[in-house]
Amino acid sequence: MKGYIHSFESFGTVDGPGIRYVVFMQGCPLKCKYCHNRDTWEANIGKQYTVDEVLDRVLRSKPFIESSKGGFTASGGEPLLQSKFLIELFKKLKENNIHTALDTAGSLPINEEIKELLKYTDLVILDIKHIDKQKCIELTGTSNKNELEFAKYCSQNGIKLWIRQVLIPDYTDNEIDLIKTAEFINTLKTVEKVEVLPYHDLGKTKWKNMGLEYSLEGVVSPADDEIEKAKKILQTKYSIKIDKIMF
Repeated sequence: MKGYIHSFESFGTVDGPGIRYVVFMQGCPLKCKYCHNRDTWEANIGKQYTVDEVLDRVLRSKPFIESSKGGFTASGGEPLLQSKFLIELFKKLKENNIHTALDTAGSLPINEEIKELLKYTDLVILDIKHIDKQKCIELTGTSNKNELEFAKYCSQNGIKLWIRQVLIPDYTDNEIDLIKTAEFINTLKTVEKVEVLPYHDLGKTKWKNMGLEYSLEGVVSPADDEIEKAKKILQTKYSIKIDKIMF
């Protein structure tokens, strides 16, 4: 069995606990305006690798992985597009006592393959694109239905979650939306961490090199106080009802 892989990172430190061997899978169904891996969107292109070829690469880094209590992370693109490949890879990683993580937007409907993959997944790093359905469509081209259902499934089945929110000025920084996101997160039972990722335009060059217009041209990174404000909201449990907030 082979998978389409965009690239490898042998010393990842932000994609799960410890030092991670990270594989960026090719293909993504979303069309995020701020995507910094625009060249991963098209599916079924690029170089293919077998499960054993990837495993061999990971095992070469096992001393660093073990010493840091790290592991392996499948990112993308959207790794769920290649669930069958990752099932076989994750099985072999677990046989070698390597921690497994999925960095995903949960953007596909949950099917039997995805359920099977999650059986071998120790951690899901879930990027909640937007809590508002219409705003999510405007930002990514797709509603948030699948990602919210994916989060609930992980919670209901005891799968550990790290939640990520990219903070984009005028797109995802609305206080009411952040509070709604916090309330949703607080319904989940297995969340270990909530991370706020400040928007940056470092991926803009990839868009331009591909002859594409970068639609967030001119949007700047959020100020430090806005980042701290978002962190405070998302990392606080709320009992207040949204409809009682004055704005």
